[in-house]
Amino acid sequence: LCSFVFYNNYYSWQPNATVVGIGTALMGALLYRSLKCMKLLIKGGADVNRGSSLPMTPLVFTTGWGGYTNFVKFLLKSGADPNIPDAYGNLPIELAAKRDCMEEVEMLFPLTSPIPTIPNWSIDGIISHAKFESAKPLDGRQLEQTKATLKAHADHLFRLKDYKVASKAYGVAIDVAPSATLYANRSLCKLLLDDGEGALSDALRCRMLRPNWV
Repeated sequence: LCSFVFYNNYYSWQPNATVVGIGTALMGALLYRSLKCMKLLIKGGADVNRGSSLPMTPLVFTTGWGGYTNFVKFLLKSGADPNIPDAYGNLPIELAAKRDCMEEVEMLFPLTSPIPTIPNWSIDGIISHAKFESAKPLDGRQLEQTKATLKAHADHLFRLKDYKVASKAYGVAIDVAPSATLYANRSLCKLLLDDGEGALSDALRCRMLRPNWV
């Protein structure tokens, strides 16, 4: 990905260019967990609030999944808007709270407009409310829609033979709603990436979910 960024920088700098199968170059940097590339893109004028082929902004993506705290910090420092929700109306602070990530909630709190449905607008109150909401069963339609969107994105990357990013995308889908199909697809990606141990691990998980598959 960094090669792609430097190539565009040398010939015709387009920080908001779309990477086939990924979306914006900034989202590509996030999928690859490359803080260096993300900083380079933002320095060059990348729109930190621009969405991607997935229905989410970079800040929504980073607060929705673990391990991106440094990215969240830099995005906010670069002007990312914490009041842009995901496709289901959840703000980044709610996504961070659902993961019980106090550090991210503390960063987002002074920049986020109060949410009327959260009666105790404080850091502890937001996290408590998120835990309460997370305990409720997910709406089946919402879950299936999210799962289908993420799987379609991962399948598209697989067809493009970008197995490394496809594997990551299947992982995101698995975090939302694990299934034998998703594990099987990620197993194949890992096999094609010569990660035999990872491929076997996913294949066993697939087998556990669907023991009658041949």
